[in-house]
Amino acid sequence: MKLTMVIPSYWARESRVGWIQGDTIYDHPIPLDNEGTLSRAIQSVGVLEDKDFQLVILAIPTSKDIEIQVEKKVADIIKSAYTDAGVEVLQFGPSHLKQIHELLISEGKKEYIDLLQLNGYSNIRNLCMFIPHVLGSEVAVLIDDDEVFEDRKFISKTKEFIGTNSTGSNIDAVAGYYLQPDGDYHVKKPYHPWMKYWDQFDNMNKAFDQIIGTEPRLKETPFVFGGNMVIHRRLFTVIPFDPEVPRGEDIDFLMNARMFGYRFYLDDQLSIKHLPPQKTHHTWKQLREDIYRFIYERSKIESQEDVEGMIKVYPEDFDPYPGCFLKNDLNEKIRHSSELLSEEYLAQGDVEGSEEALRNIIISQTDAVPDSSPFQDLCILQKRWQEMMEYTYQEEIRSRIENIVQERKESK
Repeated sequence: MKLTMVIPSYWARESRVGWIQGDTIYDHPIPLDNEGTLSRAIQSVGVLEDKDFQLVILAIPTSKDIEIQVEKKVADIIKSAYTDAGVEVLQFGPSHLKQIHELLISEGKKEYIDLLQLNGYSNIRNLCMFIPHVLGSEVAVLIDDDEVFEDRKFISKTKEFIGTNSTGSNIDAVAGYYLQPDGDYHVKKPYHPWMKYWDQFDNMNKAFDQIIGTEPRLKETPFVFGGNMVIHRRLFTVIPFDPEVPRGEDIDFLMNARMFGYRFYLDDQLSIKHLPPQKTHHTWKQLREDIYRFIYERSKIESQEDVEGMIKVYPEDFDPYPGCFLKNDLNEKIRHSSELLSEEYLAQGDVEGSEEALRNIIISQTDAVPDSSPFQDLCILQKRWQEMMEYTYQEEIRSRIENIVQERKESK
């Protein structure tokens, strides 16, 4: 069973420059003048007993004008860290993607270019599946660069169930989970009054206890972690991540898969230590991003139609989380939470923050509401994705793309 592990690494302008209007927004991209967490992640691969896999690092810039610097930065980190990993390490960045685009154009397949992009979480996750695909892998393992391996048997566990039918149906997707810095899987966030209605963390922990904290070891799950995900090619060649989802692309992918009849199982022994840098975005902005995400996903569920071969899903299928944010009371949750958050900002003397918090209510009723049917858009996207994956797996075209991906590799 050939396995490819892919780790995206996000990089921003130098600290003295900071974020500039137009730069892509990610949770915590690393400034180019910092070392970040990538080296630590690569070095931690060294603890794994099973090293029979390829490791691919995606070099992701927040802006086009720093692409060259980002590729060099990541290449230098790989060069200094790969010997500790003990596996073959490849780098994939904007220069590789540009070559693939040029190849597709030369072959008269320009219509596939928008499916392969290094911008936005969903597009990047799609590349995390596309690269293992063209490398001829049966299994893609998606990891993030702010994580470290501690379980020596992690790889053997990823291979244990994937591709089998030990549950009575095909196991095409297995979710692991995160261990927090203290070794626990619960999310620990300080409580604020505005969270009374936006009970996200309470419901996340409730879901974790129901799925991670109970027997049997392998069970169907309503949530998934994008940085600890194992996907078989029977799934990743058919279902893509939805680029219209600004964040929460991992759980949205689970929803997409379920609509097309694929099940996600969580393995309560497949954990990885999560050591993320501090988020720097304002609370009102983090809430806004969740509003866009949940409004879109609820609309995708509500706009479902009867389609042969597809399964209708309902908010209750994803209880307690994220189902609690996919129901009819979502707008009420947004209004109450935004009003309370606005009051908190005012009490702190932050008028701008107070206004932005209230603006979230308007956004939830206007800009966050999709202009078209997310369900119909997903059906179109799925068909195009499957066609593109079939085309790029033809021997001649796959060989040429594989040569591009294999360029400038660092190996022992």
